Amino acid sequence: MDTLKITVHIVSSLDGIIAKKDNSISWFDTTDHYEKGATVTAQDAEEFVKSIDCYVMGARTYEHALALSKKHGWAYGNTPTLVLSNKGLPIEQPSVEICFGDLNRLVNERLKPHYKNVWVVGGAMLIRDFLDLKLADEIRLSVMPIILGEGTMLFDHIGREQALHLKNVTPYKSGMVELHYEVKK
Repeated sequence: MDTLKITVHIVSSLDGIIAKKDNSISWFDTTDHYEKGATVTAQDAEEFVKSIDCYVMGARTYEHALALSKKHGWAYGNTPTLVLSNKGLPIEQPSVEICFGDLNRLVNERLKPHYKNVWVVGGAMLIRDFLDLKLADEIRLSVMPIILGEGTMLFDHIGREQALHLKNVTPYKSGMVELHYEVKK
């Protein structure tokens, strides 16, 4: 298998909040309009998502994704999804596997041999762990045009400085801005 790339992807408000206290995602929907922003077609999005070999998420993110799937469908399709948890969680998708243990071992023994483009999609503690262990190669932060004021902070208690290299900035018609960083190791 080619070289593994691990991307941390997260959606945040301008003030760095990734989840409201009630876990609602209504703040993802924006009425903002930025005329110069990029337009993404369904075909563009589908092609991009096909490039992701595997998703990794924490238990709370998985529970939230399961709850949302009742109304909106499973957001991760048939792509293998590893959920890191020490507790028993329901598996309602054949592509989902519950894993636990050491992250270095997971990356070296499970991800590297089988995948080349892995996305870590939440939550905040898991993202912190991937950064602390220097396992993340890049960060894609989608900033929504809203200030939430309270909720779960993205980089709360990260505990150390982390240098990044800006690879790209993409503003979208919706007012969302995607910041694409390489993690300097």
